[in-house]
Amino acid sequence: MNKLTLIVVAFLISTSLFSQNSAYQFTVVKENPITSVKNQASTSTCWSFSGVSFLESELLRKGKGTFDLSEMYIVRRNYEDKADKFARTHGHLNFAPGGSFADVIETLDEYGIVPDEAYTGLLDGADRHNHGEMDKVLSGYMKGIIGNNNISTVWNKGFKGILDAYLSEKPTSFTYNGKTYTPQSFRDFLELKQSDYISITSFTHQPFYKSFPIEVPDNWRWANSYNVPIDEMMETIDNALMNGYTVAWASDVSESGFSRQGICIVPDENAAENAGTDQAKWLGLSERERRNTISSKVGVEMLKEKNITQEIRQSAYDNYQTTDDHGMHIYGIAKDQNGNKYYIVKNSWGKTGPYEGIWYASEAFVRYKTLSVVVNKESLPTDIAKKIKL
Repeated sequence: MNKLTLIVVAFLISTSLFSQNSAYQFTVVKENPITSVKNQASTSTCWSFSGVSFLESELLRKGKGTFDLSEMYIVRRNYEDKADKFARTHGHLNFAPGGSFADVIETLDEYGIVPDEAYTGLLDGADRHNHGEMDKVLSGYMKGIIGNNNISTVWNKGFKGILDAYLSEKPTSFTYNGKTYTPQSFRDFLELKQSDYISITSFTHQPFYKSFPIEVPDNWRWANSYNVPIDEMMETIDNALMNGYTVAWASDVSESGFSRQGICIVPDENAAENAGTDQAKWLGLSERERRNTISSKVGVEMLKEKNITQEIRQSAYDNYQTTDDHGMHIYGIAKDQNGNKYYIVKNSWGKTGPYEGIWYASEAFVRYKTLSVVVNKESLPTDIAKKIKL
């Protein structure tokens, strides 16, 4: 066979393999630059990995170049702040390794930022993060401090000593590309400011166009998000993406529609077309059985989705179906072969799945499961900026 014939055959084989492994064929509508997919490994620090990924894309957008920033420097600084607040609230605070985008953005001015090479958080030749033991030790230590009912003046030194042992001491200065920086001067070199960013959400139990702290355990800073109607939240996301910006995305991934096949959808358990050929059997299944059956089809079959309204979204939050599970990074928009809209999402679980660390989240999924998004203020639609008085 000649070269052209070989190319055609290879294309047909790859297309056939693709169709065997996925029901979806995506076409990119808009794709903004990102850095490489990272791996949070055995940690609960998605909030730092996705927040840092967002900032790295901001640097690309601004023409600053490609940077690999340290997630663990941010984790380290926030663990110290969280411990202090835990002690001051007499233990009435969620002391866990989870966090929010505020822990990345709202610490920029005070703590600065460092490149990953200056603070990897990896010791003794380790090549992947594993915080299982450290998290348990830190939690036990703080429970002991609070349980003593008479806090000493040195407890925080002991806490920092544990972090030093597991992550190493915080850098006060470092050399990068032949120049010496502090975390604050490196932040200034990158021209990153926390005031450039804003958090947006959409819930009806708080007034629209006002800010409030989303009531979830990982928002231990009690950081505010601006509340807008669901359609305007989606407009904010779309406007950012279509104008070259990316979006830090806090979401719930505990639903059956979030698949390791790289697909996030909201299947309609009551839709007859999702039942397959045996309609009578389907009608006899319980809601849980239907959900489990559909879960096995996500990413393998094209499924009809629910129509997500403001009321459905609010109900899921009120009854604890929507929780603060995971932080990811939205950087583009795609369409499937039927013209349905999806958001292109960078995850932090390494290059896993059919799309090597990338997920495709349907518009319905993002409407339904978004806790909040962080965007550059410059990317806000003008009318929404006016309504929230920015």
